[in-house]
Amino acid sequence: MTHAPSFALHPLVCHPASPCPLPLQIGVRLSATTGDTGPGLLLHYALQGDTRRLRLPAPATPGPADGLWQHSCFEAFVGVTGDGAYREFNFAPSGQWAAYRFSGPRQRDMAAEAVGAPVRPRIALDLTPQTLSLQAWLPWHALPDPATPWDIGLTAVIETTDGQLSYWALQHPAPRPDFHHRGGWQTLPDLPALLSSAPTP
Repeated sequence: MTHAPSFALHPLVCHPASPCPLPLQIGVRLSATTGDTGPGLLLHYALQGDTRRLRLPAPATPGPADGLWQHSCFEAFVGVTGDGAYREFNFAPSGQWAAYRFSGPRQRDMAAEAVGAPVRPRIALDLTPQTLSLQAWLPWHALPDPATPWDIGLTAVIETTDGQLSYWALQHPAPRPDFHHRGGWQTLPDLPALLSSAPTP
């Protein structure tokens, strides 16, 4: 697979209402890709810390599943700047995933999901005692028109072995964790360069 130049690492911060009992560092890089998987967007989630104290879902047959966010899971939210509609993607260390479309905050757009082309992310996990690396590839058709500016929310839910959940995002605008709140998303300034280096969908 060929990668275009990637973004710098974007660090995620833990919501203060759900402190993590472990000293973790989590960041995300994005890059455009080509190759046997076709043109798409690669999200690379990098976690540093004692992974032996994380509760990770067991490997499963890759495929769609709901409720992944209830345990350790990495997520992305993407919407066109100025448009209330957006898309949500969940990537579990188990290899399972979810893809949703919304017409507004938490308003699931089942009609749009039904007529859209199937979304089949590809997930690869690399785990050591001190690092977790999850790479998730999305086909371009799963995303908004790359010619339009995007707002992106990059997030993670981390569960420790004692069952505690912590919620990580680029920023937290609300007193409680809320990944759907667009105040926590960013219009990444280097996104146009990334998209211009990608193949035409």
